[in-house]
This record gives sequence, structure tokens and C-alpha cells, in this order.
Amino acid sequence: MALRERIQAAESYLAERFPAAKFNFDHMVHHKDVPVHRLSWAYYLGGLALFFFVVQIVTGLLLLFHYQPTVSDAHASVEFISEQVPGGALVRNLHAWASSLMIASVFVHLLTTFAMKAFDRPREITWLTGVGLFAVTFVFGFTGYLLPWHQIAVNATKIGLQTIEELGQYLPGGLADLPRAIKETIQGETSVGQATLSRFFALHVIVLPLAMVALLGLHLLAIQLHGMSAGVDEAPRRREKFFPVFFIKDLSLWGAAFMVLFVLGLCLPFDSLFTYPLFEPFNPKGSTPDGIKPEWYFYWIYYPLELLPFWVVMLGQLGLGVVLVGAPWIFRGTSRRTLRVLSAVAAGYLVLMTFFGENVYHLFKG
Repeated sequence: MALRERIQAAESYLAERFPAAKFNFDHMVHHKDVPVHRLSWAYYLGGLALFFFVVQIVTGLLLLFHYQPTVSDAHASVEFISEQVPGGALVRNLHAWASSLMIASVFVHLLTTFAMKAFDRPREITWLTGVGLFAVTFVFGFTGYLLPWHQIAVNATKIGLQTIEELGQYLPGGLADLPRAIKETIQGETSVGQATLSRFFALHVIVLPLAMVALLGLHLLAIQLHGMSAGVDEAPRRREKFFPVFFIKDLSLWGAAFMVLFVLGLCLPFDSLFTYPLFEPFNPKGSTPDGIKPEWYFYWIYYPLELLPFWVVMLGQLGLGVVLVGAPWIFRGTSRRTLRVLSAVAAGYLVLMTFFGENVYHLFKG
């Protein structure tokens, strides 16, 4: 009897999250509407992140025509794309800018979704797939950073992989060897080399896009089935049709975003933000460059690692992961006002570490 009750409870749970009666075009498009209130702008952030992902896919496919995923040719092929291929520099700039803008959009989307309590029942699947997309986006950034195979990227990747191995010293018994095994599996050999580049390339252009599409499909399906979250406690000023009103507004935002992205790609090469354009090709006999740092979207964890004991930061990351995955249950009875305060604190921390992290570091380290 207990088993039957568990089965019935599971069926009821899934039926509420994926109601069969709503699996039709009429409900998911024609009957869907969007509440209009003071936080309605947040509904467009997911679509904006999707737009930048589409740009990533298109420009990434174009780059594949010339990129060579070998340690001997990777850097030269990227240089060839930037300097010899007609329009190659623009495509590469669009790819790089879209990557950063996509991650920025995902950050803000996650925070606003949390603040609006959009994970509340029955939207748990929507939230969990969103957290999965958030994680995949960061792995995209980490794997893509190595592909140009320059001195900074290779050394930064070594440090990132070494961080995984360092976890072993805080694990008991046989588990202590697990992080090292994971690192070696990712790395593919004793040090970062051809096997590492090949695996990162396969992850970046095949595995991660497939994972992203799968999670994205489930995420969008859940959104269409349950509609937009109320977002605020008070009643909306009005409601507008998802199609065509909201859909046209979403496309208009995509057009504006593309215009901004195109101007950035055409007038401000992404590499110009660094010391020299493409960095130097990796030299295994060369020294690790002074002051190397990861991409800006890792500053929120990079600077704490520089300032605090390793185990403190890792414990914090574990806690953050638990909070993100368990948010629909941890904050089930929490008010939206409290969630907005928590989101504002998290946003303040991200801004502080991203723009002033180095100042914070020098403040404490001298």
C-alpha cells in the first residue's frame, strides 16, 4: 500500500508540473498572457540570453571553418581568422562579445527570477533547468577560453584544473583521490596539452551545445505550460497577450541587442580590452605570466580564493549550489520582499567583485 501511495504521489507531482491537457498549441501560444507590472522588464531577460546563445551558435559554426584544434595550429588559426579571413575579425568579435553578454544576461535573469519567486510551485522544473543552464553557460566560458591556446589561457586553465585537485586534501579516505581522478580525466594527460585541447574542443562544440539545447527545450516547455510567474504580490496593472504582443516586443529587443552587438564587434575588438590583441602563443618553456586572472565572470570566486582559505571558499560554493538547487523548497514560505533583498545583496557582491575586486584585494593584502 505504501508503494502504491508513493507511485500515486509521483504521478500527481509530474501531472501538476507537466499537465497533459495543456500540451497543445492553442494553450501554450494563443491563451498565454503576460502580466504587466513594475518588474515586467525582467520577463525579457531570458529571451535576451537566448538571443546571445543563438549568436554564439551561428558565429561559432563560422569560426569552425578555419579553426584548427591542435596545439601546433590553434593559435595560428585564430590569428589567421582575425587577420586574413574576410570578416573573420568581426565574426570572432561577435562571438566573444556575445559570450560575455550572454553570461551577464544569465546572471541578471537568475537574480530577477529568484527575486520574483518564479520558482514557486508548480514551476520547480523551470527553476531547476534554469540552474542547469546557468552551470552549462559557465562551463562554456571555461572550455572556450582555452581554445585560442595562448600563454594566458593555458596557464589560467592549469590553475583552474589544479583547483579541482586541491579539493582532495579536504575529503576523507578513498574520496581524497577522486578530485585528482576527475582532473586527470578532464585534462586527458599528465599536463595541459593536446588531449586537454581536444577534450575542451569536443565539450565546447558538441557536448555542451547538446546539453544546452536539451535543458533549454525542457525549460521553454515548462514556461509555456505554466506561463509567466506573477512576479509581484500586488495585482498586475493589466495583462497582454504573449502572441503576438509580447513576442513582437521580444523580437524588437533582439533587434536592438543585435545592433549594439554589431557596433561593438565592428568598432571595439574584444581583445582591445586586454594588454595586447591575441596574447602570445603558448610556450611550454615560458614562465607563467604575472597577474594572470580568469575572465571577468569568474571574479566573484577568483578574488575570494585569493583572500580566504581554500576550504572556506569551497564550502561557500557548496552552500551556494545547495541553495540554488533547493530554492523552491528552502524558500517556499519566504516573502518576495525578502527574496528581493537577498537578490540585491547578491547583485551588490557581484558588482563589487567584478568591477572593484582588485581594489578589494589590495585593500586587504596591501
